[in-house]
Amino acid sequence: MQTTPVRREHDDLGKLVLRVVLAVLLLFHGISKLGSGVGFIAGMLQKAGLPEVFAYGVYIGEVLAPLLILLGLFTRLAALVVAINMIVALLLVHTAEFFTLNNTGGWALELQGMYLGSAIALALLGAGRYSLGGIGGRFN
Repeated sequence: MQTTPVRREHDDLGKLVLRVVLAVLLLFHGISKLGSGVGFIAGMLQKAGLPEVFAYGVYIGEVLAPLLILLGLFTRLAALVVAINMIVALLLVHTAEFFTLNNTGGWALELQGMYLGSAIALALLGAGRYSLGGIGGRFN
C-alpha cells in the first residue's frame, strides 16, 4: 500500500497568515484602549471583586502580545497571553451571551471565540520560519 506524503511546504505561510490576522485585528482593540483608557474595564473588575489595577493587563493582551505575535517573537507565550486575555473578557463581560445567537443566526461570541481559538492554535503551532524569532526560536 503506497501512501502519499503530506505536503508541508505551505505550513509556515499559513502560520504567518494566522499570526498577521490575529495580531492586526487585536491591535485595533488595543489601540482604541490606548486612546480611551481602561476605566470601563477597571469598573467591571471592581464589580467582580477584583483589583482595578488588573485593567492595565489589557494593554499587555491587546497591544504588546499582538505586536510580539505579528513580529514572531515569543509567539507561543504571547498567544497564551492573548488566550488568557480572551478568557477573562468572556468571563468578565460576555457570560450572559455565551449560549445565545446573534440576529443573523451566528454565535453571539463568534469574534471572541475566533480570537481565542486562533490564539490557542498559535500557542500550539508556533510562529514558523517567517518570523523574527525564526523556526528554531525557543518560544516560537
